[in-house]
Amino acid sequence: MRSGLLVLFSLGHCANDFAPVGMYLLIPAFGVAMGLSPSEVGLLFTIHAFGSALIFVPAGVLTDHVANRGILLVATFFWVGIGYLGASFADSYWTFAILIAVAGMGDAAWHPIATGVLAQVYGKRRAYALGVHAVGGHMAEVLALIVAGFLLSVVDWRTATQIMVVPGLIMGVVFLFAARIVPRLEAVRPTRADFTDVWQIWSSRSGIRVIGLFTFYNMALFAIMSMTPLYLQDVFSYSWRETAIALALMMVFGALAQPAMGKLSDRIGRRTITVSGNIVAALAALGAWWFPGLVPSLLCLGIALTILVAIRAVLLAAAVDHAGRREGTSLGLAFAFMDGLGASAAVLAGIVGEIDLALAFLLAAGFSVMAVVLALAGHRDRPVPVLETS
Repeated sequence: MRSGLLVLFSLGHCANDFAPVGMYLLIPAFGVAMGLSPSEVGLLFTIHAFGSALIFVPAGVLTDHVANRGILLVATFFWVGIGYLGASFADSYWTFAILIAVAGMGDAAWHPIATGVLAQVYGKRRAYALGVHAVGGHMAEVLALIVAGFLLSVVDWRTATQIMVVPGLIMGVVFLFAARIVPRLEAVRPTRADFTDVWQIWSSRSGIRVIGLFTFYNMALFAIMSMTPLYLQDVFSYSWRETAIALALMMVFGALAQPAMGKLSDRIGRRTITVSGNIVAALAALGAWWFPGLVPSLLCLGIALTILVAIRAVLLAAAVDHAGRREGTSLGLAFAFMDGLGASAAVLAGIVGEIDLALAFLLAAGFSVMAVVLALAGHRDRPVPVLETS
């Protein structure tokens, strides 16, 4: 049953992320059509992610207390599809911003629910399971970017957005029948003690350090992802199709490496992988700023994105390790800080991009360095006493 659950969740992750990932190109395309500045485009990325951040924790709490998690997962597909479909008809900056934020909430809800279930089912192999689940999402990044780039080369951003929601809606129908294999819980009403316990875990000195680590890690990722499309088009005159292919190639190897990185961290510890990954990403991002040529830029950005994507599941597993229980709630918090506070980097990258778009990569290097500092400040990895369920 567990292998079937992994396959189902990975495919579901891919479909649910398809339209949201397309926003990496569709938001800049909207910006070009509206004549927006880099900072205005960066703000759209931040608003999109901030909307997602609002739902992560509630969705995580539901994962730990609702019996039928399968029906919750079904609802996320239709939330995403209807939300982005509405955004495709927006005719102003703020209408578009609000609608993509609301649509992003649906995709955001999927993540703590699905990963919470997997963390409960797989116990001590949770980083491996989260890595396999993440492959679906990052394969969506590869496929969705290529599809979005192709669509933008032949149709406008509105039509492209409308087409991008189709895979998620189809998978929503599939999940109506397949969701029965999602393990059920005995429904338990959340209590004040539950929230007090979670607050104590994450408001401690070590909890705040872990939150800071998540935030700076994702700020590096957001700074690179939000400005790279504009950088390739503005500096090297890339088309939408060429930009999409470049981004997809930069991320595909990181996506494929996530299960291996997760399995390795299950054996040798999270901190070693987190520190070494962020050091390599910082050096690569610094190289993208220092060497302005096309080949060095693509190579350095590719290395930075590959590494940052590859270690994502390791950081998520570290969130559950820190909490030791309430997997859904802990992952909801991790996603909220990663994609909520972390998304502020898109605005900051856009602001420095007003001076020079390459400065966004220097900024990303700084964020990765901060993540390294916080990772080194913690205690060495200690095994968490969890039992693997069947």
